[in-house]
Amino acid sequence: MALIDGLSFQRTTTAQQLADALSARVLSGAIAPGQRMRESAIAAELGVARNTVREAVRILEIAGLVRHEVNRGAVVVSPTPEAIEELYASRVVLETAAIRCATSPDQLKHVETAYVKLVGVADSKDPNRIVSADLGFHTAIVGMLNNSRIQAFYEQLARELHFYLMHLIARDHIFDDPAVIIGDHRSIMEALRAGDLELAATEATHHLERNKARVKRLLAAIDD
Repeated sequence: MALIDGLSFQRTTTAQQLADALSARVLSGAIAPGQRMRESAIAAELGVARNTVREAVRILEIAGLVRHEVNRGAVVVSPTPEAIEELYASRVVLETAAIRCATSPDQLKHVETAYVKLVGVADSKDPNRIVSADLGFHTAIVGMLNNSRIQAFYEQLARELHFYLMHLIARDHIFDDPAVIIGDHRSIMEALRAGDLELAATEATHHLERNKARVKRLLAAIDD
């Protein structure tokens, strides 16, 4: 008897579908940082088993969007200076390593496509679209490593950062100026096109450091 005889599976479980839906609401800001994920209320509203909700919330916890607090249960995470520092430190390491691996034109195709998409949405003044395209560009850079495990880690990191940015940008007017949005990314892209990988890595590092400082300032303003 073959090992897989008689086995069946669903490509996406109900819990995963629910986790995806809840994740979208968290990332859009519809569910705010610090807000509780009341499993009983979600189960009653959607007509699903509480165990399904619990599994979905666990998926969000693994993704870094939810944490468990004593006497409160599952709570949407709030950005902290320490979390921002760690996220951006990880980005610098992964993105500069990926840039230094860009030794063939084929590796740049996805980065070029992501850059064109960012340029296309830069004047939309739609924070969600711009943040998604921005992080998509950087995710494409990490994709040049051709390492599926690192890519999965970075995509999880990007989801967490997307959530933080959507929470903080209410006090930021950067999205009103397409030139500012595109500027740093253009410098990285032009260096990659020219094959100057060290310059591209330097531009990426400076870009990420500036953005980290900006995000931390926004966080401090909210805390004040």
